[in-house]
Amino acid sequence: MVMVSILRKFLRAIYEIVEVFVLSASFFIVIYLFLMQPHQVKGSSMLPNFHDAEYLLTDKVTFKRRLPQYGDVIVFKAPVNENYDFIKRVIATPGEKVMVKNNRVYINDVLLDESAYLPSDFVTQPGQFLKEGVNYQIPVGTVFALGDNRNHSSDSREWGPVPLANIVGRTFFRYWPPDKVGLVANPVQGK
Repeated sequence: MVMVSILRKFLRAIYEIVEVFVLSASFFIVIYLFLMQPHQVKGSSMLPNFHDAEYLLTDKVTFKRRLPQYGDVIVFKAPVNENYDFIKRVIATPGEKVMVKNNRVYINDVLLDESAYLPSDFVTQPGQFLKEGVNYQIPVGTVFALGDNRNHSSDSREWGPVPLANIVGRTFFRYWPPDKVGLVANPVQGK
């Protein structure tokens, strides 16, 4: 009788552990699939704002309610190999015209003020897709995204606009390294 009682207690404890694990795993899967996802910055394309090996959380809900806006930092499926994710900044949205001229970006023929997130000595060269001095109108259903470290970034200048369907989400929180933990805000929001 004592042995049966001990066995029942043991089985009940195992059941509770499994129950907690299943509930926790279910909760994690729902969050990961529908709400937010962790991403690691790889490389130097977003310097000086994001460094190699930093960890970010990506919000997967915001762009279901609104379109990406200028200044948003997005994570999206890489255009050449969708097994990889890229992180870049939205520079132009559908209907806008983007142009690179004299090492600067112009939106709708107006010089883009990027001082909120780029040092003044950063320059923007044209690319394979976006040629020097040529206006390109962003098609519906896409955005134009550039890395902050323009001299070391493969971005829309090389392969064109990013389809909205390829966007995983908007970065909103940096959780590694510990000295940089905090919200990732759009530096030009409200301008």
